[in-house]
Amino acid sequence: MPFFRRLFSISALFCLLVSPVYAQQFLTDMMDTTTTLGKGYYSIFQRYDQLRFTGYVQPQYQWASDKGAKVPAAGDFGPYTNSRFMLRRSRLRADYVVRRADKQPVTHFVLQLDATEKGVFARDVWGRYFENRWSMLSFTAGLFARPFGYEVNLSSADREAPERGRASQILMRTERDLGIMASFEPRGTYLKRFNWLRFDAGIFNGQGLTAPTDYDSHKDVIGRLYVRPANGFKNGWRLSGGVSYLYGGIFNPSGKLFTASGSGTTAIMTVDSPAADIAKRRYLGADLQLRIPNSKGATEFRAEYIRGLQTGIAGSSETPTTLTNSTGVPVPLYTRQFDAAYFYFLQNLGSPRHQLVLKYDWYDPNVALSGKDVAPGRGFSGADISYHTLGGGYVWYASPHLKATLWYDHVRNESTDLPGFTDDISDDVFTARLQYRF
Repeated sequence: MPFFRRLFSISALFCLLVSPVYAQQFLTDMMDTTTTLGKGYYSIFQRYDQLRFTGYVQPQYQWASDKGAKVPAAGDFGPYTNSRFMLRRSRLRADYVVRRADKQPVTHFVLQLDATEKGVFARDVWGRYFENRWSMLSFTAGLFARPFGYEVNLSSADREAPERGRASQILMRTERDLGIMASFEPRGTYLKRFNWLRFDAGIFNGQGLTAPTDYDSHKDVIGRLYVRPANGFKNGWRLSGGVSYLYGGIFNPSGKLFTASGSGTTAIMTVDSPAADIAKRRYLGADLQLRIPNSKGATEFRAEYIRGLQTGIAGSSETPTTLTNSTGVPVPLYTRQFDAAYFYFLQNLGSPRHQLVLKYDWYDPNVALSGKDVAPGRGFSGADISYHTLGGGYVWYASPHLKATLWYDHVRNESTDLPGFTDDISDDVFTARLQYRF
């Protein structure tokens, strides 16, 4: 009998540990006990010590308008296919919290793995220390999300669109990086009047998870100032927003750095040789969110704009995965001035369980030129082409454990003088996804 009692207790504890929590989650969130998510963590940790498991699975079907379509929506299609089943994400997350005698958190450890048909990958491995004298500071170290922007940090389990925008995926692929971060976020009575404010500042390797290792000693400094949703409006309207900045760069071993000079018909890629040792990466972003509740759910508007300097290579504006080619020769770097934006419209359809979502985003990797000015004779390539995406879909929240999404992305690229891009290419994508969450 003692064995069966212990077995029953362990089973009951496991069921409680994996029970759902109802809240929108951000990748850089700490355990905030003012939110439903934080209260759920806190109550579990109070009753059952320090450990909690959560996770979700996203099986999906995708169809593209042409075989071999190159899309940011879950990766390029194979050269002979335009339809596929896949596991977009399959996450298991373990949280372990150590508390003081007065139940205040002291340290928080997270391990999150992503297991799909492509393999098993680490997505979060970090520890966070909370100071409890003033209950307003925390310090994080490990592999975790970079504190830049709104869309990048909105968890893929809660995001209404299947994927982040093109610019987010190019500038911040996989969202995570290795580094350290300090956060200001009042949690107690001290400085309570500032509990609407959050500030994160961190130092990171810079390559994120695009490279197998840190290939230079130059680091990125990233900061974000965020104003939490405020209820100081009539009828419960909620407004929030933030500003973000990234100051970074990449070591330039080739001694050559290409940049665009002139604009429009006079634009041309020129090379500095010898060039500066560090090629710049500078991002400045601002975001705003407005939520208008009503008797049937809510209407929500989101907007985000990012611009700056991005260093890539000749054929890609993505942060390089390596600084040398296959023979070990340093690759010349290209610094381009870019801009990008995202706009969301979300509307519940008679019930919080049914939602219409419209999204428009653009990414212009080189604002110095456009259209037919993008020509190979001037040193430009596919990495200089701008893209605009109009997406929309329906989301059904069947239960806290199950969500279904039907989504269509209409993608347009600018017409250029580059071979293969003289007109809009066919790369629209339809996605049907189920999400199981525990």
